[in-house]
Amino acid sequence: MNAFLNHFLFEFKTGIRNKTLLLMNYLFPFGFYLMLGVLMTEIYPFFREVMISSMVTFAIIAAALLGLPDPLVTAREAGIFRSYKINGIPARSILLIPVLTTIFHLLIMAVVIISTAPLFFAAPLPVNWPVFFLIFLLAAFACSGLGVLIGVISSSSRMTVLWSQIIFIPSMMLSGLVMPLEILPEVMRRVAQLLPATHAINAFRGLTQQLSVDFNPIASILILLTGGLLAFFLALYLFNWDQRNPVTKHRYLAILALLPYLIGVFLFS
Repeated sequence: MNAFLNHFLFEFKTGIRNKTLLLMNYLFPFGFYLMLGVLMTEIYPFFREVMISSMVTFAIIAAALLGLPDPLVTAREAGIFRSYKINGIPARSILLIPVLTTIFHLLIMAVVIISTAPLFFAAPLPVNWPVFFLIFLLAAFACSGLGVLIGVISSSSRMTVLWSQIIFIPSMMLSGLVMPLEILPEVMRRVAQLLPATHAINAFRGLTQQLSVDFNPIASILILLTGGLLAFFLALYLFNWDQRNPVTKHRYLAILALLPYLIGVFLFS
């Protein structure tokens, strides 16, 4: 237990000291939140109603998809995982601790957004705080699961950028993060349901803001939970200790992480 706690504290401090992680965990989400708050509240006043949930969701996808994968690849390339294996640290701890520290950083960022949005932009607060933080935790877990899976299957830091952007960019454009999902064509709305961010925003809107939703928000919660668990266990199964002597595994199995979201497209559209 002491080893796990020490590892957690080390990873948490790294998230603040490392300039890239500091950018993705705090500076980038906060800067984007301020910029979008100024612009969108002027040209689209309804954005105030969804600002807190949208900006918290943005912070989640930025930290989990852009910040989380690369340190895993870097550590594997540097041989750090080999030393972990020699010292008896299990693979599940290597993957779980970055997920937990990322969620902890995101919790701090969420508190900052929730505290400042009503003051800066007159954004209304959520009406159901326990459910809000439940959705937050599930969304952070689902996206962090995809983040560690990307870190596990990527052969280099360049590949983490490619795989992360495949999910991050559609999440920005299609999930309802900025503009309502209902303005999209039917085909694009179905594609959007393959993204964790879409389900996070849908659940936030329906269960914490009493706004109209595009599909069942309870289903979104279940999809986030199953999606996060499946992504994490796939990452654990496909995990390699050594970049130089990798265990041959079928990396294409990582696509199964989208299975809960794909099922949701057919069941809850």
